[in-house]
Amino acid sequence: MTPDSDPRALGAYLKARRAQLTPQDCGLPEPEAGRRVAGLRREEVAHLASISVDYYTRLEQGRVRASAPVLSTLARALRLDADQQRYVYELAGRVDALPRRRRTGQSVRPAMRRLLAQLTGTPALVLGKRLDILAWNSAAAVLFTDFEAIPPEHRNYLRLLFTNSEVRELHEKWNHDAREAVAALRMEAAADPADPELARLVGDLAIQDSDFRRWWAEHHVNSASYGTKHYHHRRAGSLTLDCDTWASPDGSGQRLMVLTAEPGTPSHDALQFLTAKTRTAAARQGTLSRLDELPPSVVTMANRGGEKISPSAEPEP
Repeated sequence: MTPDSDPRALGAYLKARRAQLTPQDCGLPEPEAGRRVAGLRREEVAHLASISVDYYTRLEQGRVRASAPVLSTLARALRLDADQQRYVYELAGRVDALPRRRRTGQSVRPAMRRLLAQLTGTPALVLGKRLDILAWNSAAAVLFTDFEAIPPEHRNYLRLLFTNSEVRELHEKWNHDAREAVAALRMEAAADPADPELARLVGDLAIQDSDFRRWWAEHHVNSASYGTKHYHHRRAGSLTLDCDTWASPDGSGQRLMVLTAEPGTPSHDALQFLTAKTRTAAARQGTLSRLDELPPSVVTMANRGGEKISPSAEPEP
């Protein structure tokens, strides 16, 4: 229990919550006519939670502190959702006893998928828990690797950095980038240290790579929300790209990672060349109005690389 927890605050919330519920909400019999209380009575909450009326009354009055088992039964009795449960446990100073949420699959919001599809010339990834790669656009696949060919259980940004030769060789400053990625995972691990999938990932990489073992043991942490990446692509050559990540507003912990280059720089032209094919496909689908939106330098580079792109051609229907 935390020393600053206030039983009176918990009692006020319990009182407000029972006023929001009706007997029908909780499977109780229909109330008799002339009932004065709009919500649940204290006696009804005590019955639902299998505790005495006197004890529940003292809880609402802030005269006693709630134990973890009582909080659990009250959460069920008052039909609290996950956020409300956490709030109650925080008021009681018992966050340490908060039931662990059942693990569910990580699904990408439809709006995020649409955004990925529209970023035709900009590599972008959706990273989930443990830096799992949940979604990507065509430009990211062209820059990094064919994610579709990788088993879903291995689509993890950190795992690919250490075990995928194509991704590893892409990073000109691999030591720096890999160490920062380990630090980002270490920081995320603090929120859920008992995560069995995290333990599996760390165990696998610790066995396979001595650098990972050393960096993980350093306990270096970093949010890795922005930075600069230096790549050397086998087709496009050297690219210096700004890497920015934005957290999803839904509280899922998912982040959108976007790689961009300053317009007019060699890296920008190289990135445009690399993603010319994906931009052409987008033009055919109506995302771009004309193919001549591609800069001439990119058209020249693409033609040299075997990509037959005409800047004056109209998109195919």
